[in-house]
Amino acid sequence: MKPTVDYALVTGATSGIGYELAKLLARDGHNLILTARNEADLERVKTEFESFGVAVQNFPADLSVKGNAADLCNRIREQGLNVSVLVNDAGQGLYGQFKDTDLERELAMIELNISSLVVLTKFFLREMLQAEGGRILNLASIASKLPGPWQSVYHGTKAFVLSFSEAIREELKGTGVTVTALMPGPTDTAFFEQAEMLDSKMLQDESALSDAADVAKDGYEAMMAGKDKVISGLKNKMQVGMSNFMPDSTVAHAMNEQQKPVERKDDK
Repeated sequence: MKPTVDYALVTGATSGIGYELAKLLARDGHNLILTARNEADLERVKTEFESFGVAVQNFPADLSVKGNAADLCNRIREQGLNVSVLVNDAGQGLYGQFKDTDLERELAMIELNISSLVVLTKFFLREMLQAEGGRILNLASIASKLPGPWQSVYHGTKAFVLSFSEAIREELKGTGVTVTALMPGPTDTAFFEQAEMLDSKMLQDESALSDAADVAKDGYEAMMAGKDKVISGLKNKMQVGMSNFMPDSTVAHAMNEQQKPVERKDDK
């Protein structure tokens, strides 16, 4: 019988926080299974990560499409790859007031941010339990704790991710499998451009954005230590902490002011 070779599966692995998490895993000697939509981008990062002396397997997949997460799980199983670390990083947002935003894009967001995460977690959690050990890192957000006008569905999906992660973590006590939620604030990635929110007031000061590598380091260290969750960045910790003492309506109003579009002179 061939010895079992462990892999870390990272979704959304070609850019942003997911890329930085995959790099940290590779540097520490973890073999990688990488998934993202763009095959060319996957090949680019595969070459980079292989330079750390680890095996890298690419599985292109669009996890915003129903059924693709289950297909990904089956493809990995057919290759006989053992996943001991799961990083659910892939996610997307959409900017605008809910009455105006595109429903199909929001349903695709829910599929990616929630449904695919649940599918991957259930599938590989069962394998980890059989192996009596494993680590799961789910990308939540400080959005999980704050009602988010102008990103209402996105904030709602992240609230699910945090609640879900905390619940199954409690169920898994004593099994050797840990679940960690990473909660960054606004981070310098392509997320905001893809969400079409570059006009948001919160993005006008680029120095206020966290560095993706710093966020990934916080999440990676928390996952490896088996912590339940980590808020990345002092400012974000303070924002969440203060929100705990405010009525939800006050927090929602503050987020509305923070996230609404900046007023341009030609808009007057």
